[in-house]
Amino acid sequence: MSDESPAYWDAAAESFDDAADHGLRDPAVREAWRQLLIRALPAPKARIADLGCGTGAVALLLAEIGHEADGLDFSDGMLERARAKSAGRAGVRFHLGDAADPQLPRESFDAVIVRHVLWALPDRTAALRNWLELLRPDGRLVLIEGLWHTGAGIAAVAVLAILDELGREAELTTLSDPAFWGGEIADERYMIVSG
Repeated sequence: MSDESPAYWDAAAESFDDAADHGLRDPAVREAWRQLLIRALPAPKARIADLGCGTGAVALLLAEIGHEADGLDFSDGMLERARAKSAGRAGVRFHLGDAADPQLPRESFDAVIVRHVLWALPDRTAALRNWLELLRPDGRLVLIEGLWHTGAGIAAVAVLAILDELGREAELTTLSDPAFWGGEIADERYMIVSG
């Protein structure tokens, strides 16, 4: 089964939140991400698209901060868990769809956040172009990616080069602090903010 298929991610949904940076269950890890997002994103109340949202941990955190969050994922299994976690909570909605080509209203979002998705896409330039089209004129793109010790991922320099091709300036922040991951890491992890 391909790790790019909805069926793969449906099967992975049950244990997806077990990783500290996926489920954000550990209070210290959750707070580290909360503070990072507050610094990276516009002030509340912004409308934010969380593409490839998985089980909704980031979208829910965005809503807690005071934003309106639209999470999108192509896995029914992931969205089932996201919707269960968000039941009765205002400020967050979840949609079934392809993160690479999100069918969300263009020029409607103050920010688009995409975490650990770009590396897996076959046409990264097209995906970035699609994400940028979702933004209002003063909108902000926030990418969280890595180049992992397993060999999977994408180097920050490659992402910056694509954004440069698209005429976008960007700021790189290294995310090596164990607080984000629930322990020490031995690979490249980072955030890129454009806009």
